[in-house]
Amino acid sequence: MRHFGHLSPQVRRELFHKEPAEFSSQSPARLLSVALGATLYSPATRPRLAGDVLKQARRGVVSMVLCLEDSIDDAEVPGAEENLVRQFAELASAVPAAGSTEPPLLFVRVREPAQITSLVRRLGPSTRLLSGFVLPKFTEERGIPFLEALTAAEADCGRRLFAMPVLESPDLLHLETRVETLTGIARTVDKYRDRVLALRLGVTDFCSAYGLRRSPDMTAYDVQIVASVIADVVNVLGRADGTGFTVTGPVWEYFRLQERMFKPQLRQSPFTGRAEELRAALIEHDMDGLLREIDLDRANGLQGKTCIHPSHIAPVHALSVVSHEEFSDATDILRPERCGGGVLRSAYTNKMNEVKPHRAWAERTLLRAEAFGVAREGVGFVELLAAGSI
Repeated sequence: MRHFGHLSPQVRRELFHKEPAEFSSQSPARLLSVALGATLYSPATRPRLAGDVLKQARRGVVSMVLCLEDSIDDAEVPGAEENLVRQFAELASAVPAAGSTEPPLLFVRVREPAQITSLVRRLGPSTRLLSGFVLPKFTEERGIPFLEALTAAEADCGRRLFAMPVLESPDLLHLETRVETLTGIARTVDKYRDRVLALRLGVTDFCSAYGLRRSPDMTAYDVQIVASVIADVVNVLGRADGTGFTVTGPVWEYFRLQERMFKPQLRQSPFTGRAEELRAALIEHDMDGLLREIDLDRANGLQGKTCIHPSHIAPVHALSVVSHEEFSDATDILRPERCGGGVLRSAYTNKMNEVKPHRAWAERTLLRAEAFGVAREGVGFVELLAAGSI
C-alpha cells in the first residue's frame, strides 16, 4: 500500500516531486509509525465491517482501529467480539479477489489483556490481517499486563503484532500524579520498545475529567489544561534523541452529516487555479478548526491523527505531504559535506538553515517524505486535498 495510492499514476506524477513509498504491515516500525497517518476508528459492532474496511482502503485510508472499548456499550462486547472474528474471516476471503485493493493496517482496541490472547486464537488464519492492538487508559500498572498478553499472542500466532497505548488516564492529567505517571509509562514502553508502534493521546478523556468540550472553532491547544498534558507527553516520550516514540494527534470530534464534505468544485481537477474558492469551501464545511489543529499537532511534535469520520482523512494526509521547500531545506541540511555544522541560506532564499540544530528536524522531515511524498514545486495543500478527496 501507499499514501495516495488510490489516485492514478498520472495524477500522482502531476502532484509529486517524489512519490510516497510503498509499504506493508511488515515494513520497518520506524516508517510504519509515521505512515499511520489519519487512523480511522470504527465500532466493531458494524454488521458490514469487512466491506467498510475495503471501501475506506479505496478512499485512501491506510490504518484503522476496530473498537471494542468506549465506542460500544458494555453489553455489546460479546457480540462485537463474535462480529469481529466473523468479519476478519470474511475480509481474509475477500482480499484475494479484491484486485488492487489491499486492506489498511488493522488494529483492535481492546478493554482487557485477556481479550488479546483470546481474539488472536479465535481469529486463526485471518490473524495475518491484524497489525496489533490499541491499549486503553495506559499506565505502568495497567500497561504491563496488556504488553505481556501481546507478547504471548505473538508467540501463539507466529507474527509481529504492535501495541499502540492510549495515554488518557486521569493520573496523567492531574498535576500531582503527572510526573510519576509519565515516568512509569516511559519505563514500560521502553522495556517493550520493539512492540510499541506509536503512542496515542486520549484528549476526549482529558476533557471529560473536568467536564470540558471544545467547540468546532477551538483546537486542543486552546484548552490550556489539555495543551499542558500534550506538552509534557512530548517532553518525556517524544524526544528526537533516539529515546522517543511517535506520538499521534488527538481526535477531532466534529463532522458534517453528509459524507461528501466539499462543494462540487473540489471534486474537479486540482489544477484549476480556483484556490480561493476551494479554501472558502473548506471553511464553509467547518474544517477550519481541524486544519489549524493539524498544523498545531505537527508544530508540537505530533504525527498523524486519530479520526472518527472519513471526511477527516484527506485533510490529514494532504497536510502530511512534505512541501518542495521543506524537502529542499532538509536535503541541504543533511548533505554529507555539511556534517561539521555551519549556517547556510535556504535554496528558497527566505530563511536560515543551521545544520546542527536543524538536523533532527531534517531527519524527521525526510522520514515523513518517504511515507507521504514530496509535493511538486507550486503544488500546495489545496491541490493535494482536492485530488485526495476524489
